[in-house]
Amino acid sequence: MSATPPTADAPVFPFELIREDLQVVEIAIRDQAKAFDPAVEGYVSYVCQAAGKRIRPALALMAGGATGGKNDQHTRLSVILEMIHIASLVHDDIMDGAATRRGLPTAAAKWGHSLSVLLGDALFAYALELATGFEDTEVCRQIAKASRDVCSGEILQTQRRFDLNLSVPDYLRMIEMKTAALFAVAAGLGARLNGVPENVEKSLHSFGMKLGTVYQIYDDCLDLVGDEKTAGKTLRTDLIKGKLTLPILYLLMEATDAQKQKLNRMLLQGEPMDTSILAGIADYEGAIERAVKFAQDMLNDAEAELICLGDSPYKTAFQGVAAYLRGLLSGCVLNLR
Repeated sequence: MSATPPTADAPVFPFELIREDLQVVEIAIRDQAKAFDPAVEGYVSYVCQAAGKRIRPALALMAGGATGGKNDQHTRLSVILEMIHIASLVHDDIMDGAATRRGLPTAAAKWGHSLSVLLGDALFAYALELATGFEDTEVCRQIAKASRDVCSGEILQTQRRFDLNLSVPDYLRMIEMKTAALFAVAAGLGARLNGVPENVEKSLHSFGMKLGTVYQIYDDCLDLVGDEKTAGKTLRTDLIKGKLTLPILYLLMEATDAQKQKLNRMLLQGEPMDTSILAGIADYEGAIERAVKFAQDMLNDAEAELICLGDSPYKTAFQGVAAYLRGLLSGCVLNLR
């Protein structure tokens, strides 16, 4: 996933507070390629070079800052979570047939599916190897579980492609696993590394889970209404690949029987569909707006979890992340006009 890069009119992600820390993490991420065999190093370096927002590292660092201070363990956690995320993106691009990510050819487009599958596997395994360096075995356990959830969520999504019986709860469960799990451990473990009370760790874990769920809903809306040049990745792939995302589920709910049959037939036959075709089938704009409203309500719930934190610049930064996402979601609605 990648968010729309900021423009003159777009909200700016509130990471200035940890800018220097993220620079340290960025260098550390790129240095990880050196741990691989020289024949493999170039592949790892390539997929690590396309810097995204580094949201998961940012959440871990902000959680550390909000609960006592950041240290080398938070840098390690940040690197591990981003390596897992990069591995999942390598695999995502294979399954989605995506040609570009962040303006560069994907590993699959550059080297083929076979090598890319192995590359993703190597990154997952290496991240789990790094996780064994924490003295607190619970940290390693949670990282491993989140990695399993990411893969399991992708399996479920693949299993349910073109499944017209998919429910909203089913969809939410999938995206909690494949996307939100890493957001949750980033925030929760970022606090745990500072020895916080259990309720604080749980609240930040919950904040991350809700934030990650909202981010995926945004990304799913972006796939329908975004601009590839601005987004920096291949769009319009979800429907082609049979992924029934929240706006599409709402579209199916609100369509007339005749419209639903037509849409179902197009989905099952894999016919190309653009937004103008969708708009002619059902209340396309209403479905996008409903998905955005659902996400915005969840953001309110996420912010309520921050009551566990005392006032600090880091708590304000967490609130800023929520505000940033609200701006991106609003942008999806504006793109309909």
